Amino acid sequence: MDTSDPEIAFDADGRCGHCTDFLENRAAGRSHGGTGREEIERLLDDVRQAGRDSRYDCVIGTSGGVDSSYLAYILTREFGLRPLAVHMDNGWDTADSVRNIRALVDGLGLGYECCVLDWDEFRRIQLAFLRASVPEAETPTDVAIPETLHSVAERHGIRYILGGGNIATEGILPRAWHYNARDRKYFNSICKRFGAGQPTQFKFYDYRRELYYKLAKGIKTIYPLNYLPFSKDDAIALLTDVLGFRYYGEKHHESRYCRFVQSYYLFKKFGIDYRRATYSSMIMDGRMERSEALAYLDELPYRPENEADDLRYVAKKLEISVAELDAIVAEPPTWYWDHPNDEAKLAFIYGAYRKLYGKKGVASV
Repeated sequence: MDTSDPEIAFDADGRCGHCTDFLENRAAGRSHGGTGREEIERLLDDVRQAGRDSRYDCVIGTSGGVDSSYLAYILTREFGLRPLAVHMDNGWDTADSVRNIRALVDGLGLGYECCVLDWDEFRRIQLAFLRASVPEAETPTDVAIPETLHSVAERHGIRYILGGGNIATEGILPRAWHYNARDRKYFNSICKRFGAGQPTQFKFYDYRRELYYKLAKGIKTIYPLNYLPFSKDDAIALLTDVLGFRYYGEKHHESRYCRFVQSYYLFKKFGIDYRRATYSSMIMDGRMERSEALAYLDELPYRPENEADDLRYVAKKLEISVAELDAIVAEPPTWYWDHPNDEAKLAFIYGAYRKLYGKKGVASV
């Protein structure tokens, strides 16, 4: 990690706060360890029991990416669960991701639902976040995914959502790079100021919706990969061999828009190389050497030879010119604290929730 995180802090020994937080998460048992297998077996027994009279015992989000695909594989083949695979289609899937989802569903015999967002409204929301010049260009997607998964679970009477999020590859992510996606005040202020207007079809997943699903409907979220040894390379090899999986290059690049945001937009506007967070997590988890990560970081996060085509594709999808997209990228950056938000309010609400229900009740990695 480096000072592209404006809030980074180092102790007297030169260790940054991200390392300290990661180790505390490991110590709290939220990454794999000696008792991880026993704990996940117990948790998945609860999942089976809750779904014993239903067609499906859990919901799993699927994007065509490695983490969610590997999770679906081990849940069905190793633990014998009956997941309903749910895909939130925001219009940006790559051909490889679509193929991977089809291979996963067919190869494992999964139930499957695809929920398609209203494209015109979603496009305007995405464009508003780009025009706001904030790092959170992917917040609209990060809002839509949990609402989609929870609404499907509610409709089917399913009590558990199992996610592919994991400390091993996602344990480090600066708040300044990706502020709380559940902040409705922040979300609405950007939509209003930067041209999206008041969304009518888009359903927002904020703390009220989260508490409704958790407390009123009893829907729980579990991240099994935090309890088991997880190697991304091994997962890719297994999925490729068994399901004909096609890897797309970097984390979250199964989405054309996510690839543009993380590899190009953030790097050009903020100097943020998203690979730093992923590689730092893998170093802390013993999955990568620091020297190896630094060698990878010597290369640009995007391919210069594809830059023009990628910009044309994104601009066309968003219904703007390449010149306007270039101008957006060139605008001075802003951060979440430059816009109206409810950071203090949400900190109080989630702090109180954790005291009442414990950390593991919160749907976060």
